[in-house]
Amino acid sequence: MYAGSCLCGKVKYVISGELDDASHCHCTMCQKAHGAAFGSYANTARSAFRFTEGWEYVASYASSPKVQRTFCSVCGSTLQWMADYKSDVLSIALGTLDTPYRTPVRKHIYVDTKAPWNDLPSDDT
Repeated sequence: MYAGSCLCGKVKYVISGELDDASHCHCTMCQKAHGAAFGSYANTARSAFRFTEGWEYVASYASSPKVQRTFCSVCGSTLQWMADYKSDVLSIALGTLDTPYRTPVRKHIYVDTKAPWNDLPSDDT
């Protein structure tokens, strides 16, 4: 079981399942959404995810065809990434977890669009 929340604490959620396939995504959209060199996400079953507080503050943005990103409309925290073509899975922004995720994330994706000021160790790509 994992619990998470946004920066201001208005949106809270629980995950009653496992997280897997964690990665650091270096695509331009994740850079923009997170205001950082990359976004860190892990997947979970949609059926395992539930908002416990603040659903009314969750906003959604179609960042590309068939892809939605959710965020808190009060503080702007990125919460999820969801694709229509993966209807049973959603990706959680790992930085919003309140329960520690202890598995090291070594998978880097879309490194061809990484920020030029972000050096990656050659063995992590």
